[in-house]
Amino acid sequence: MRRILALDVGTVRIGAAVTDPLGLFAQGIAVWRVQENWRSQFEACLARYDPELILIGMPRRTNGSYGPEAEKMDRLVEELRSAYPDRRFETWDERYTTVLAQRALLEADVSRGKRKERVDKVAAALILQNWLDAHGRS
Repeated sequence: MRRILALDVGTVRIGAAVTDPLGLFAQGIAVWRVQENWRSQFEACLARYDPELILIGMPRRTNGSYGPEAEKMDRLVEELRSAYPDRRFETWDERYTTVLAQRALLEADVSRGKRKERVDKVAAALILQNWLDAHGRS
């Protein structure tokens, strides 16, 4: 079974998470800065983990509707599909993942500076774990 890679895409940072080799658990692996050529780091992840699927967190409003942020994400997903036609991409609801990630880091007593560095990869891991749970893979 090949791995799954998940991305929590923000305007400043992108969190990345990947499944374990058995595809049961999600683990945050990286945070990339959007302004620092994140695509080369993404390509390195593709080469290292060879994921069967790349999940992109889809921003939704609390009522479940899509807003302008979702339209931006749709454009990014289409751009990635064009750039990597041999890869499979899906979107997955990312509602509340950043809030839950921040809460988990607070409960773990992670300092404010370190929380900022880690919250995006924890959010990506939550997106991925939610997908795994919904698909009976955990």
